[in-house]
Amino acid sequence: MAIAIFGGGCFWCLEAPLQKVIGVNSVTSGYCGGDSLSANYQQVCSGTTAHAEVVSIDFDENQISYSTLLEVFFHLHDPTQLNRQGNDIGTQYRSVVFYQDDVQKLAALKMKASVATLYANDIVTEISPIMPFYSAESYHQNYYNSNPQQPYCNLLIGPKITKFNSQFAHLLL
Repeated sequence: MAIAIFGGGCFWCLEAPLQKVIGVNSVTSGYCGGDSLSANYQQVCSGTTAHAEVVSIDFDENQISYSTLLEVFFHLHDPTQLNRQGNDIGTQYRSVVFYQDDVQKLAALKMKASVATLYANDIVTEISPIMPFYSAESYHQNYYNSNPQQPYCNLLIGPKITKFNSQFAHLLL
């Protein structure tokens, strides 16, 4: 199994659609990229740890490639928004790819350059070496599936999943 770690706004918004992708074994919401030796939601939201909200994706490279996951990631959020996604504002909502090795780094740089032609504004997604990953609290895991009628989920994640399902139907379980 391989691991991909992506941040693109609220981790709930990445977790839910990525759970539906063929070859994805699990998606864990968490925190990465900070300078403290631990992370929790309250600390990360305070802006004092420098962590981003991310998802760690455990996937089978025989079923889906890292490059395909990168393509999905870049289409699930707006990579031109610096330290935000919509109304979620702060460095914890930054767009970031944490790579595991030079192969992932090269793939991320290549995909970033490729999708740049799709946007009028510059892509601000960071491509950074892996740092310690901390799982988010249990109530953040599988959040959308457990709370689909919660207003944030209903208004933001539901439409994102609908768009994702039509755009990436060939990748769905």
